[in-house]
Amino acid sequence: MTIEPPAPGEPRRPSGPRDPGDAWVVAPTGERYWGVFGAAGLLALDPDRGVLLQHRVSWSHHGDTWALPGGARHEGESASDGALREAAEEAGVPEFAIRPRLLSVLDLGYWTYTTLVGDVTHPFEPTISDPESRELAWIPPEAVADKPLHPAFATSWAHLQPLLDVRPAVVVDAANVVGSVPDGWWHDRPAAARRLIARIGFLAAGGIPAAELDLPEHTWFPEWMVVVEGQARAAGDGAGGVDVVRATASGDDAIVAETARLVSAGRAVTVVTSDRELARRVTDAGAAVRGARWLLDQLS
Repeated sequence: MTIEPPAPGEPRRPSGPRDPGDAWVVAPTGERYWGVFGAAGLLALDPDRGVLLQHRVSWSHHGDTWALPGGARHEGESASDGALREAAEEAGVPEFAIRPRLLSVLDLGYWTYTTLVGDVTHPFEPTISDPESRELAWIPPEAVADKPLHPAFATSWAHLQPLLDVRPAVVVDAANVVGSVPDGWWHDRPAAARRLIARIGFLAAGGIPAAELDLPEHTWFPEWMVVVEGQARAAGDGAGGVDVVRATASGDDAIVAETARLVSAGRAVTVVTSDRELARRVTDAGAAVRGARWLLDQLS
């Protein structure tokens, strides 16, 4: 729980447990920023209801404004973990209901604020679970700016709103990637595919810099689809943000079909393959292409 002390002249707020990160950072020019280790917030986007906003209580900093659930990060805590923890504490947001899409960082040199944009994959009702909120509401993106916004959130919203329609996805030609490294994969193709899927799972959890996928500046968490064929279909299921697609016949045909499905759903699709003919087919379907070496470099 984030516990902000009142600013000079503000009424004292209820007391509660404190964390070492719950304190002000004073800028060289005198401005104060909450969170010794920086701060983070969650922009939860429900496809039907909009953005989850918190109406802040009057005694908070910039009280009676609307902003994202968020607060000070704990020491050693990642920005994503901090944003999800704060959203759970302040708005009852269940972590399993959120699929991360991007991280946007405001870095002032002496203090950072990170916004985690996450898609709601399991609808939930927010609950006021600490004294920092007077109201929680789902607001359509086009109506957010009509609210009296916290000044910092108003600034970030102008940059984040255009990104809400950017939804990256990566389709991996597992046979091509596995086959590009002569490590004996042919002796046990399911095991080789399992290793690749597990490694992609770690990559999916950490995100990818925007430049690697020609996306707007930020760290992105694309949807990952790994297409397996033949004996590798016994590799098992994906986890941690990775879906496994088992080709019933041609692996290339399955990759093209998956690409077409994702493009039609509005995804910005990148296909990982070094097969020239397959690259031509998925490019015609609207995808970008990266070679197998690109993915192996990311994994290393």
